[in-house]
Amino acid sequence: MIQREGPGWRLAMDPERVHYPVLIGGDQWAFELTRNEWREFVSLIASLVEQHAELVGQLMAEETIRLELERLPWWGCLEGQRDRWELQVLLQGEVLGERGVEGHWSAPAAQAMAAAVRTLWDSSLL
Repeated sequence: MIQREGPGWRLAMDPERVHYPVLIGGDQWAFELTRNEWREFVSLIASLVEQHAELVGQLMAEETIRLELERLPWWGCLEGQRDRWELQVLLQGEVLGERGVEGHWSAPAAQAMAAAVRTLWDSSLL
């Protein structure tokens, strides 16, 4: 089992678990993901962070930006400033005929969570 956590976020992976091997969480909430949901989640988070990185040089210090991306079954939003932003995700259950869930990480937990997701994905056993 692999576990990472910090103030306002947590991430765990247990490749031995068959149905829901990944857990993501924030302040006072958590939910488990299937392998496919995890893959799509990582893709969504990586795309939002990359888009923000591409635009950050064009933002003035006090400007805010809101990036939304839908990559079914996920919808995600990165909102904030150049160096401080929040993440919101929504697993759209009606798309798959399954459960729906919603999560939110405020700054700086969002940046830490995104970095942990990337690190876990790069070293992933799933």
